[in-house]
Amino acid sequence: MIRTILLLVAAASISMAQDGRLHVIAFGAHPDDCDIRAAGTAAEFVAHGAEVEFVSLTNGDAGHQSEGGGMLAKRRRAEAEESGRLLGVRYIVLDNHDGELLPTLDVRREIIRLIRQWHADIVLAPRPNDYHPDHRYAGVLVEDAAYMVVVPNVVSDTPALRKNPVFFYYEDRFQKPAPFRPDVAIDIDPVFDKKIDGLDAQVSQFYEWLPWVAGKLDEVPKDPVARKQWLANGPFAPPPTPDVRKALEKWYGPERAAKVKHAEAFELCEYGSQPDEKELRRLFPMLP
Repeated sequence: MIRTILLLVAAASISMAQDGRLHVIAFGAHPDDCDIRAAGTAAEFVAHGAEVEFVSLTNGDAGHQSEGGGMLAKRRRAEAEESGRLLGVRYIVLDNHDGELLPTLDVRREIIRLIRQWHADIVLAPRPNDYHPDHRYAGVLVEDAAYMVVVPNVVSDTPALRKNPVFFYYEDRFQKPAPFRPDVAIDIDPVFDKKIDGLDAQVSQFYEWLPWVAGKLDEVPKDPVARKQWLANGPFAPPPTPDVRKALEKWYGPERAAKVKHAEAFELCEYGSQPDEKELRRLFPMLP
């Protein structure tokens, strides 16, 4: 099944390699992870003509308080695909079990293939320090693939990239071994409604599982309109931190930065290509 998905992506990506567009691929451990950290930025990329792909490294079959297994995986795949449709991104969900992701060679090879097949210019992923083992290992796996995507004799069934992409980490709140550093911050206010639409599509997570884990399931409104408003004002839409606000000032100027209500930020990974400021502005065309 996974092999079939990868071959289909490869076939679809042949023409993309020659389309002259920016290609962005984002990895998450679960079918909602990319949406939380980068849906707004993805919508901005799409609005500026880029091709964007979200990849969940697990099928999410453990992420619910009363459902599980194959039926939950099927539900979460459908929700992710609907989120992708609303955001204008391709969404791939791999068939690794939720809660059991490990930094194995097989999964690393899957990631190398996907990055190559997408002809990625930018790769987004979590940092390898997080409360959830799947999140941590997603970060490790992408780091381990970062150099190998240009090595022809590794995963030789898929042509190696001639240029290493630029790798970025998502924003997180963890302080050890080092706090997140916002090298690039994106004002997502213009596309914030699209981000909420994407999150809203993942009903099992944002209205059931995550509120249940937080002990706040009884706070979720039943009315669909009120529910989206609740989501837009909740923990998945926090205001920019002081450090992110400073990064916004750098990229947008103090006047606009002061008005930003919602932002997504990214830390440049030491692996992969190392862009200067001019190249970063080319890679993030939504920046002024």
